[in-house]
Amino acid sequence: MSSTKLIASKSQGLHGRIRVPGDKSISHRALILGSLATGTTHVSGLLEAEDVLATGEALRALGAGVEREDAGWRVSGRGVGGLNRAPGKLDFGNSGTGARLMMGVVAGNDVTAVFTGDESLSRRPMGRVLTPLKQMGLGVGEDGDTLPLTLTGSTDLVPIVYELPVPSAQVKSAVLLAGLHAPGKTTVIEDAPTRDHTERMLAFFGADVHTSRESNRRSITVTGGSALSGRDVVVPGDPSSAAFLIAAALVTEGSDITIEGVLINPTRTGFYQTLKEMGADIAFENERDEGGEPVADVRVSSSKLTGIEVPAARAPTMIDEYPVLAVIAAFAEGETVMQGLGELRVKESDRLASTLAGLTACGVQASAGEDSLRVTGSSAIAGGATVATHMDHRIAMAFLIMGLGTEEPVAIDNAPIIATSFPEFAGLMGDVGAAVQEST
Repeated sequence: MSSTKLIASKSQGLHGRIRVPGDKSISHRALILGSLATGTTHVSGLLEAEDVLATGEALRALGAGVEREDAGWRVSGRGVGGLNRAPGKLDFGNSGTGARLMMGVVAGNDVTAVFTGDESLSRRPMGRVLTPLKQMGLGVGEDGDTLPLTLTGSTDLVPIVYELPVPSAQVKSAVLLAGLHAPGKTTVIEDAPTRDHTERMLAFFGADVHTSRESNRRSITVTGGSALSGRDVVVPGDPSSAAFLIAAALVTEGSDITIEGVLINPTRTGFYQTLKEMGADIAFENERDEGGEPVADVRVSSSKLTGIEVPAARAPTMIDEYPVLAVIAAFAEGETVMQGLGELRVKESDRLASTLAGLTACGVQASAGEDSLRVTGSSAIAGGATVATHMDHRIAMAFLIMGLGTEEPVAIDNAPIIATSFPEFAGLMGDVGAAVQEST
């Protein structure tokens, strides 16, 4: 995208069968675990977006072989504890996932690295992940909890039992990755379920990892010293990217689209459950298993929606989808109330504030609490705004979706930021008939 802006205009009848890019969470983990395995890992369907490529560059700087090939990506692993090249700086761009998971990797290797990122990432707190990793033996050169940070790994990590103070798949994953390098058993306990891709992929690569439940609590234990073996990984379509195409079909009259090969992991399906409760015509077709993850084709048609209350307990299963859900709610009849959104305040932007500001700019009646959002739907939304993205790719895409149904076009101020997770966004929107165009 050569321009700095994109603009979306009212559209009619989106149609087609499309495939969204690979899941970002699984793409990060495939590169990381392939680098910690012995032998070669082949990854097809990898999300080739800036976030994931930054993780690949970091692993390459640490000594792993991470290379593009005709059929996907090839990762030449160094084995657990085998990343020993002194990398200097590791630049993670806008990727909180990459930075936090790689902290767990560096913790167990004999290296010192300076973790850096862009302006947005450098404002995001890292204390949640640093706290348990320091208990295990990670050295941190600075007193603060924001990037840049100088981290020193250790070959003498201590296994821990760590109870997550708040639900976080990133913190859980960082501790489990560090635990691969510690003698004995490292356990993470969570009171609310979070994305389980790390546990699934650890098992897929051959790690000794076990999950148990007691009442509502879930414990994940990894045994250090496990030898991982290279695997062939097929990355399914990213449900967070698919959410924007789904939203486009729901709010654009006369639409019927199918998104092929989308991840439907139970820890990521809160968005679908919520849409069905609102009355969405959405269905899973051709359900199957690929590489240890459940996958389906998702068919969705334009629908008459009704506002609902979305419980706080659902937030971990759809945390990235709330901005675009708020846009969908603006077109629903009645009021939609979303609870448990505190985590949105520490994403690429304060997503709760950014979402509210965008809604208000487009003429939607909405209000926010410290961890909640209330949206009143309308059959006619003015639009006509240029929405500030605050360097947040999901805010950018969400409000372009809004422009497909508003009376006047909606623009966003930073189109290139979309490449963080979904570089094909504008092209795919055009493929199904959405009026999304560059604007100078």
